[in-house]
Amino acid sequence: MEVPLAKDFQWQTLAPLSSPRVYCSLVDAGGQIFAIGGCDDSGNPLNTFEVFSPEVNRWTSLAPMPSARAGVAVVSLGKRIMVVGGVGENQMPLKVVEVYNIDEGKWKKKSSLREPAMGISITARDCRVYAAGGMGSDLRPHCFLQQFDMLKDIWVHFAPMPTPRYGATSFLRGSKIYVLGGRQSKYAVNAFEVFDTDSRSWTKFPNIPNKRAYSRYVISEGSLYSLGGLRQGGTYRRPKFTKTVDIFDMEQGGWMKTDRSCFLRKRRADFVAGAIHGRVVVAGGLGEDDENLIYRQSPGYIQDRVCRFVLKLNL
Repeated sequence: MEVPLAKDFQWQTLAPLSSPRVYCSLVDAGGQIFAIGGCDDSGNPLNTFEVFSPEVNRWTSLAPMPSARAGVAVVSLGKRIMVVGGVGENQMPLKVVEVYNIDEGKWKKKSSLREPAMGISITARDCRVYAAGGMGSDLRPHCFLQQFDMLKDIWVHFAPMPTPRYGATSFLRGSKIYVLGGRQSKYAVNAFEVFDTDSRSWTKFPNIPNKRAYSRYVISEGSLYSLGGLRQGGTYRRPKFTKTVDIFDMEQGGWMKTDRSCFLRKRRADFVAGAIHGRVVVAGGLGEDDENLIYRQSPGYIQDRVCRFVLKLNL
């Protein structure tokens, strides 16, 4: 496969949302981008629901969610968008599940989660949705793995994850669900566990080599990438932004040794990342300024830098 040149990627400014917000969730469905919920500048959860049409560069307001919330887990299922959990009034987790039918333009409530939760990791295939982990009202991380059957409108509970956590990343590949990272309270988790949907059993994979919070994970062909993040300090050390890249070989079942040539250009955490045309692309996030890369009193500087990593040359 020919890897495109960097000049083939270009940024373009598009129409802004109707109002500023944080903790909004985006999902791609039917060639359109949907923006779901979030918090306004006063911290109030929103029931806003908008769609972006690339052809006309415009956001259009749709029927609002029945439940105002932020930080939801969201997944597209053909012409339907499923919204799970999140945070509602008084910063409390929710167990509400709602589905939007794109053709009908209507919301419909579905069977709720077993317990209220935020920070759920969600994947889907066909008419089945898998929800892993989360954090409840008592601030404890969940070990739940739940499957929702869209046709029957029921949740089925599978064997719990060996490591309870919230804010994890999950990928569905073949019959296996890969769950990486996440947090327990304020502490990062480096557990890597895989659930086989056929045998309905968990397998512990080698831990992520470097324990970091707010790192990002990307899967592409035969490799899985652990990117950047915030390394937590000890008793007398401050947290440190990192540019570490760890690569997991899916066929060999182990983490590869990587040198600094594979690392990110800038230290960063809580950014966005994805794979496109043989490259891993990262954008934004929090980081440290160039004049003082290690210790800062402030939590971090907002990054506007964009980097790419050529997969073909580093596998």
